[in-house]
Amino acid sequence: MARNVLMTRVDLRNYLERIYNVPVAAVRTRVQHGSNRKRDHRNVRIKKPDYKVAYVQLAHGQTFTFPDLFPEKKQSEGSTAVDEDIQDKFLEEQRERQRHDPRRGGVPNWFGL
Repeated sequence: MARNVLMTRVDLRNYLERIYNVPVAAVRTRVQHGSNRKRDHRNVRIKKPDYKVAYVQLAHGQTFTFPDLFPEKKQSEGSTAVDEDIQDKFLEEQRERQRHDPRRGGVPNWFGL
């Protein structure tokens, strides 16, 4: 059986200080045990997996904000109008495809010949 590799307190401290440039004062960790109260259709207990929780205390006066992982792409002025026209045309085609045909009497378009 393979063992999951978890971050230790030292690993977590080094990660935050080197990647995010955040001074860390203390790190406390614990393992949260998953519950096993639920039972399946055969009356066998189902256990949720355990997971590790870390409490990080930053140095006095420090705050942490998550970085924007998906920043908006800046488009040039000329390509914006062309891109919007293409997007509008695509959306109109999608709406046309989803529009119901009154002659079919409520039968979906995918059903039939």
